[in-house]
Amino acid sequence: MDSRIVIVAYKPKPGMESELKALTLDHYPKLKEQDLVTDRIPVIMQSQDGTIIEVFEWKSSEAIQQAHTNKAIGQMWVEFSKVCDYIPIGQVAESSNLFADYSPVS
Repeated sequence: MDSRIVIVAYKPKPGMESELKALTLDHYPKLKEQDLVTDRIPVIMQSQDGTIIEVFEWKSSEAIQQAHTNKAIGQMWVEFSKVCDYIPIGQVAESSNLFADYSPVS
């Protein structure tokens, strides 16, 4: 299996925290609808500074590439860009802790 587990950090733009949470909770279902991710349920959490972190599994490297040409996914990513900035997980303060802990998002 060529699946790929990714960790992504979304830092909300000012005043966009609730919009970002809503988009993140809808992210996996939309990817699943397009048959791009596995059945593994994603983990979605929030850091103390409000950054949302999502861990999910793409079906394959090819699925990642397909997402970049998928119209529905492209539109979803446009919506994400309106409410957040993507940042490296290493920029989230808790990630430097031996046991990085976050608040669950549901």
